[in-house]
Amino acid sequence: MIVVLMGVTGSGKTTVGRVLADLLGWTFLDADAYHPLANIEKMRRGAPLTDDDRRPWLDALARVIDRAHDSGEKIVLACSALKHSYQDYLKHDLNDVRYVCLCGPDALIAKRLAAREGHFMDPGLLESQLELLEPPEDAIRVDIGGTPEKIAGEIRGRLGL
Repeated sequence: MIVVLMGVTGSGKTTVGRVLADLLGWTFLDADAYHPLANIEKMRRGAPLTDDDRRPWLDALARVIDRAHDSGEKIVLACSALKHSYQDYLKHDLNDVRYVCLCGPDALIAKRLAAREGHFMDPGLLESQLELLEPPEDAIRVDIGGTPEKIAGEIRGRLGL
């Protein structure tokens, strides 16, 4: 199974993803590590990415998902996957890809971003991400108000693992 932990910047994808992967004994991967340098620099400057900017990133992530699927490796992938077109591209009819959307109040996410240090994503990009966010209808939606451990436990339960 491949669990894609999705949501906007600051929703806790990386933090919760690491806890969830540890809880399950699975591999954790962060989609941010697959961004081309040009994308990172653009986000650092506060410029939103376009679909064209995201294409090489999505291609790399689709290959990661395909490799995990082909080998039977179980992974938790922290990935914004904001739009249906991105989600469909990454999943491409694989039955073992499950989306979990980390959802919460915009004010809580903005507060987290204001306190975050050392990340390349400009907090000013939150609004553009919120505008793009299209969780899949079959996504498991989880509130981000709890601790990472509580959130990971809820995800585990809702996935039936």
